[in-house]
Amino acid sequence: MKYFLTGGTGFIGGRLARQLVQGGHQVVAVVRDPDKAPDLAELGVTLFRGDVTDKESLRRPMSGVDGVFHIAGWYKVGVRDKRPGQLINVTGTRNVLELMQELGIAKGVYTSTLAINSDTRGRLVDESYRYHGPHVSEYDRTKWAAHYEVAEPMISAGLPLVIVMPGATYGPGDTSMVHTLLTQYLQRRLPVIPQQSAYCLAHVEDIARAHWLAMEKGVPGETYIIAGPRYTLVEIMKIAEEITGIPASPALPPRIFKAMAVLAGLLEKVLPLPESYTGEGLRTIAGVTYTGDNSKARRELGYKPRPLIEGLRETIAYEMKLLGR
Repeated sequence: MKYFLTGGTGFIGGRLARQLVQGGHQVVAVVRDPDKAPDLAELGVTLFRGDVTDKESLRRPMSGVDGVFHIAGWYKVGVRDKRPGQLINVTGTRNVLELMQELGIAKGVYTSTLAINSDTRGRLVDESYRYHGPHVSEYDRTKWAAHYEVAEPMISAGLPLVIVMPGATYGPGDTSMVHTLLTQYLQRRLPVIPQQSAYCLAHVEDIARAHWLAMEKGVPGETYIIAGPRYTLVEIMKIAEEITGIPASPALPPRIFKAMAVLAGLLEKVLPLPESYTGEGLRTIAGVTYTGDNSKARRELGYKPRPLIEGLRETIAYEMKLLGR
């Protein structure tokens, strides 16, 4: 099979490209600068210069493929310039899916996220849950808009699209806030963590594999939560402590982090703050739960995420090597 891929230079997209090539498939990817994608080139991925924000740059590479994986997205939290969120997550998704429809491509997989539900307030929600209300971050808001205002209406109009919803994704090479928290912990620079905050972590290789399963087995029009099992941040750090022997950071009530978020929101107007310590960055960990039930993906796709302790042990070894420890 021949697949078109966006986000091939990203954390999940790069792993999926490797898995597909190793599985005997052809992969075509658009990247902003092919010279900066040597890993994909070495795999044998056919590279085209393009950008999801420029619809016509996608037409030639997407023509004649058997399926589309749209993984590219803007996932920054706590940055000052939030304009790329709307442009990449919403307009970019519309460009890819409209072109898929115009070219009559048989099937596509779109990467949404559990974050479209923002804070589930302790609930482990399934694919039927729909959130209405203020969002914790601009990432959450723009991915919500892409999911409900772009992808789902196009599915209703006949687009043969499968939607997958990862939760927090971790593993070697991560650059998200999960990586930031883990490296700060390993450096003993994570002073405190919030109680109650919970996430559904899955290893990047398992998330990439779930995309492939969605293409092969997913039913067009259906959505699948491909997150990992639910863990509180306190539980995650306790597992890290078992692996490393480094004491886990003390846990404080969410109200303290919420107060810090309000203060940071005022300070960031006049001072540059690290992304994790901006108002938005603190809100995303202040007792929130980004949690979803992956039962449907397990049942219908054969999705089997590895145990957290197994994946975390590998990831910590990788990070400690980078830190020279």
